[in-house]
Amino acid sequence: MNHFKGKQFQKDVIIVTVGYYLRYNLSYREVQELLYDRGINVCHTTIYRWVQEYGTILYQLWKKKNRQCFYPWKMDETYIKIKGRWHYLYRAIDSDGLTLDIWLRKKRYTQAAYAFLKRLQKQFGQPRVIVTDKAPIGAAFRKLQSNGLYTKMEHRTVKYFNNLIEQDHRPIKRRNKFYRSLRTAATTIKGMETIRGIYKKNRRNGMLFGFSISTEIKVLMGIQA
Repeated sequence: MNHFKGKQFQKDVIIVTVGYYLRYNLSYREVQELLYDRGINVCHTTIYRWVQEYGTILYQLWKKKNRQCFYPWKMDETYIKIKGRWHYLYRAIDSDGLTLDIWLRKKRYTQAAYAFLKRLQKQFGQPRVIVTDKAPIGAAFRKLQSNGLYTKMEHRTVKYFNNLIEQDHRPIKRRNKFYRSLRTAATTIKGMETIRGIYKKNRRNGMLFGFSISTEIKVLMGIQA
């Protein structure tokens, strides 16, 4: 699929622009300034629209390829402020710290945790061990097990076992933008988490030196250099 058909700018400009915003702690206007220094005039509102469009595309492509994981899983939620109100970002990583998936919700309640765990099981299968906090995820586990899911696994709730994911929350929390809607926040965070997931995988595989966000986006989208 040609995701750049009908665009005013060349795909390389769009890829670099979206990559800058999703990878680094920059505002839309700061990205605009960086591009202007390179002779490219792009309005910050256009950059916003690109991030919203391609953040979702990159996430969907990453989800299709992100099928391998290492046990145990670690799952937790963190806080994201949207239009002055706290929302909850559910996140799951494996034992190597690689991102499995994320999900932004309005509330922290059993049904949200239940749905997120069900998505993880559908994508990666059933883990042998999963580490979480106690509530409301514990209630979600009991509901899943009553429905025949997560029946052959160990559920650990010892607090210090989840230190890895607590530390993994920090990059996304440091980049907490002034989001104006749940839709905008969800799309932007999906793009950010996709790029960070690729970065972490490269770091684990010893390929961090010379990391190029533009190259990684092209690989993900199947674009030949």
